[in-house]
Amino acid sequence: MKTWLVPSLALAMIAVPVVAQQKLGAVQGVRSPEQVYAKVCGYCHGRNVGPVILGRHLPAEAITYIARHGQNGMPAFRPTEITPAELDALAHWISTAPARKEEHGQ
Repeated sequence: MKTWLVPSLALAMIAVPVVAQQKLGAVQGVRSPEQVYAKVCGYCHGRNVGPVILGRHLPAEAITYIARHGQNGMPAFRPTEITPAELDALAHWISTAPARKEEHGQ
């Protein structure tokens, strides 16, 4: 047995950071449309990266389709990233939400 292997493994296990994760098999809680927009959409939309989408009264069906399939520079979001229930609520919320003064862009 090579003696250098055991200390290396012990050192590697100590160096691995502990990250809080969702437990395997646990169901993630449903996020509100405002939470999803803030965490996922608002990162680009309204900040000169993607077009402003609030206050434009876009059809919810179009929002759902583009979010799932992507378009131009926008990536597609998988059901593991935005659940179907969250996406339906988000699309309806975006289609009826008023414009925000702090958002700017295309």
